[in-house]
Amino acid sequence: MHFENYISELQAVLERIKREQRIAISTAGKLVADTLIADGVIHTFGTGHSHLIADEAFFRAGGIAAINPILDERFVFLKGALESTRAERVSGLAKVLIEQEQVGPNDVAILISNSGRNNVPVEMALEMKNRGVKVIAITSVVQSAASVPLHVSGKRLFEIADVTIDNCVPPGDALLALAGLQSKIGPSSTVAGAAIINSIIIEGVAETIRRGHNVPILPSANIDGVTETTLRELLDRYRGRIRYLDLEEREASKGV
Repeated sequence: MHFENYISELQAVLERIKREQRIAISTAGKLVADTLIADGVIHTFGTGHSHLIADEAFFRAGGIAAINPILDERFVFLKGALESTRAERVSGLAKVLIEQEQVGPNDVAILISNSGRNNVPVEMALEMKNRGVKVIAITSVVQSAASVPLHVSGKRLFEIADVTIDNCVPPGDALLALAGLQSKIGPSSTVAGAAIINSIIIEGVAETIRRGHNVPILPSANIDGVTETTLRELLDRYRGRIRYLDLEEREASKGV
């Protein structure tokens, strides 16, 4: 059946990541460990479907608390799919977004862009580096290298990042060619990206423990015995630095 071929192709992508990106993922994990030990925050950002990878790490059962997704409704299809495509090419927008966040030199950023060539992801990388933040990129190196950069710098994300992790997906993202279709079907970058960002976090936690520090892991809120109080206690140290922990509480503190 066709879906079986699709899953086999996805497995091949994941095997390539495991085989070819092990050093890059390990290096990224060390940067995450540096941040956790310094009580910093891991900022995640992506546009279009790449925002799903940025969101994947946030408030995640089996994940860590120190994740700050940089979100904007223009990039998550709330203003329309075509607007999302237009917005990621707008010059200057990344600076507006980053100025709404609490970003410091003890932090690290994981930026996700399959093509890595549009203005916003490139500018976000440059803005992070201007603030002394190390940048980890998750991108399709083969597609990005073959693409014309749209940013005025003439650079793509993988050319700016301190660590680049290739998601190993083919140009165009899709994996299967079916008879009767002009284009391939079966996207792969979301599965690959989710595997990569979780691998980075796992390596970061393992390295942090190896250096003698503890890292609390978020439990599932749907396991008996886990309460909102449990989660609040784990998240409390990051309040004021992670925008989307509790918006109602945030607005109340402003007197809204």
